[in-house]
Parts: sequence; structure tokens; C-alpha cells
Amino acid sequence: MKEIISTPEAPQAIGPYSQGVRSGEFLFISGQLPLDPAPGEIVPGDVTLQAEQALKNLEAILKAAGSGMDKVVKTTIFLKNIQDFKAVNEVYSRFFKHDPPARSAFAVAELPRGALIEIEAIALVK
Repeated sequence: MKEIISTPEAPQAIGPYSQGVRSGEFLFISGQLPLDPAPGEIVPGDVTLQAEQALKNLEAILKAAGSGMDKVVKTTIFLKNIQDFKAVNEVYSRFFKHDPPARSAFAVAELPRGALIEIEAIALVK
């Protein structure tokens, strides 16, 4: 069984996918770009501001599913520039203060809409 998770507090999908899908006790969250949910545009600024927005979008979907940042078990971060890794870590640590999830980070050639970062996650929902 799967349940589609959607909230207006996060950007709407820009393609044929769901913001999140709950299956059993797991929540799978699609990659979150640094889109401001209201206008649906990439937030202007550097990777620090974009990482913060992507994590806020992730947090909104978690909340809509009845979960939270403390229930995230795995994240994957996609970076336009691997040199941004340190700056992203600083922002990331503010959202995952205790017992951070497992994580992978990759540099990629391009991200949708010219974003500098995209973050996806798997979380528990109980």
C-alpha cells in the first residue's frame, strides 16, 4: 500500500512525480529543489540560502506526513559544485542537530531550473 503525500507548504511537483510517498512506516521524499513554494521559483542567492530552502521544503513534507526531521534515516544531496560541500554542511547541521541521518552527497553536472542543490530523503512515519 502507498499513500501520496502533498502539501501547499512545499513546492508542487514540476513533473510526473509526488512530493512524497508513504509506504508502511517509511516516507520517501522526492528531491527538493530550493523553490519558494508561493511563486514556485528558485530562491535567489548562494548555495547557503538554497540549501536552507530545500531543507525547509523537505521539513514541510515531513510535517504533512506526520513525521519530522528527527525521523529522517537517509538523505541524498546533489550539488552543482562539490566545493559547496562545507557551506551546505553548516546549514544541514542546523536542521539535523542530534543523531543526523545517514547521507550521501554527489556533484552533478546540472540540476533542474539551474538550482545549486537538491535534497531527497527517506524517513520513518509512526
